[in-house]
Amino acid sequence: MSVDFEPVRIGVVSVSDRASSGVYEDKGIPALQDWLGRAVRNPIEWQTRLIPDEMSRISAALCELVDEVGCHLVLTTGGTGPAPRDVTPEATIDVADKVMPGFGEQMRQISLAFVPTAILSRQVAVIRGKALIINLPGQPKSIAETLQGLPQATPPVHGIFAAVPYCVDLIGGPYIETDEAMCKAFRPKSALRPARPGA
Repeated sequence: MSVDFEPVRIGVVSVSDRASSGVYEDKGIPALQDWLGRAVRNPIEWQTRLIPDEMSRISAALCELVDEVGCHLVLTTGGTGPAPRDVTPEATIDVADKVMPGFGEQMRQISLAFVPTAILSRQVAVIRGKALIINLPGQPKSIAETLQGLPQATPPVHGIFAAVPYCVDLIGGPYIETDEAMCKAFRPKSALRPARPGA
């Protein structure tokens, strides 16, 4: 990793009653850190939170990560289904300045390639201040598929992370660069920076 890459502060929030109370080990945070750690070339400062399925706690964590900690990107995992305790989307919309519906639409499209119950997922993405907040699925395999897409499919299906760096650009965040073997970030030609030597 080059020291010339801008550092990026990423919040990772796992929402689970049972994992937060120690009933079982949380797998959402490690899965997100693993994928992002391989896909993003910038130095990452991680901020992790493991919290129960409580709307006020989720909203408070998102506000803290954006307003106080200064995260540029916040990814949540868990709590996006139709069950009574699944309130992550409501908590996320509650703190939004703008809603970005295309992320949720594409996440469901990717998951529908695997299971018909993907239509039960309610993931949303929003802008708060200068941060992008995205709800992701709860299963590690689904997290990777959603972020990376289905490049081997015919036709290929784009993962949502391809659009994340440019979105972060537009809201005033750092210039996020990716390992193209994992995920090729898309930017219009006018938004591209010159390629780095050896990059």
